[in-house]
Amino acid sequence: MSRESLTWLNQNTLIGFTAKRGTAWHYRASQQGDEPNHYSGPIPVADVKRRLFHWEPVEGTLETSYLTSDGVTRLTDPSGKTIIRPDTGHILGIFKRGFQIHEYKRWLVEHVETILDDDLAIGSAGLLRNGAVAWVQVELPDTCTTPEGIAFRPFLSAATSLDGSLSSTYQTGAQLIVCDNTLSAALASNNAKRVKIKHSRNSLARVVDVRDALGVIHRAADDFAAEVRQLCQIDVSNAQWTAFLNRHAPIPAERGPKRTNALTKRHALTRLWNDDERVSPWQGTAFGVLQAVNTFTHHDQTVRGAVRAERNMHRMVKGEIDDLDLSTIRTLETALDRRILARTA
Repeated sequence: MSRESLTWLNQNTLIGFTAKRGTAWHYRASQQGDEPNHYSGPIPVADVKRRLFHWEPVEGTLETSYLTSDGVTRLTDPSGKTIIRPDTGHILGIFKRGFQIHEYKRWLVEHVETILDDDLAIGSAGLLRNGAVAWVQVELPDTCTTPEGIAFRPFLSAATSLDGSLSSTYQTGAQLIVCDNTLSAALASNNAKRVKIKHSRNSLARVVDVRDALGVIHRAADDFAAEVRQLCQIDVSNAQWTAFLNRHAPIPAERGPKRTNALTKRHALTRLWNDDERVSPWQGTAFGVLQAVNTFTHHDQTVRGAVRAERNMHRMVKGEIDDLDLSTIRTLETALDRRILARTA
C-alpha cells in the first residue's frame, strides 16, 4: 500500500472532536479489546502521552564493520551518533554530534499545554515513520461556519522529527469539514505565523518564540473567514476557468506521459469543479477554484513513497499548503487579469 498501513494509522494516530467533524478517512472500527483511537470530544493530554509519547528517544554510537583478509574490522565514528527508539529498536536517524533531540512530550505536549483551556484542546496527534515524525494539533472546540456556508475548524499544529526531516514547527491553518482538507488561514496577510526551530545546540533558548507562535490561533479563525468572504465574491466564468486550467495544467503539444498527465489532471479538476460536493457548491467563484486545486492535491493526486495522510501532514507542517494555495491564487489572478487578495506579505 504505502509506508504506513491502515493498522499503523489506527494505532498511532488519535483523532478528536469526531462528533463535530466525522471520522478520519483511515478509520477502522475497533476490534474487541482494542482501545479506539477516535474521540467524540477533545483528546486528553494524558492519552497523548500514554498512547503515543510513552517512550523517550536515546542516542547511540555510530559504528560499522567490514570484512578484510585479516578478519572483521570494526570502526566507530566519534563525530556522529544515532537516534534510537528503544521500545522498538528502530534507528530513526543518523546525525553529527550537534543534532539536538526535541523530545515529543516536551516540544509537542508541554509547550502546547500552556495554551490549553476551555477554548482550546487537542484535536489530533500522531506518529509516522515508525515514530520518527510526530505532531499535535490544537483546535477550538466549536466548528466555525462562514455566511457562505463553509464549515471549518481553525487549528495550530506543532510538529517535529527525530530523523531530521522536519524542524520543530508551529503554525496555524484551517481544516474544512466537508472534505477534510487543510487550507492556509491567512493568504491575504502576514498573520499566519509560522515558527521553525532547527535541531541545533542553541534551539532550547528559543522556547519564547514557541510561546509567541501559540498565541495566534484565535486570530486564524477571523483571518480565514475574511479570506473566504473575499474569494466567494469574485466571479469566475467558464471561460475564465478554462484560462486558469491552461495556466495551471498546460497541455504539452507532443504526445507522451506529460501530455497524458496534464489531461488527467484537468479532467479530475473539472470533475471536482462541476460535480463534486466538496467543490461544486462554490463553482463560479475564486474560492471554488482554490477548493478544486486543494481538494485534488489532498485526495486525488498520485502519492508515491508515502501514505496520503503522511504526505498531507508533511505538506502542512512544512508550509507547503500555504505555498499551494498562494500559487493557485496567483495563477488565477493571471487568468482573470486582476488582483484578488490585497496581500501584505
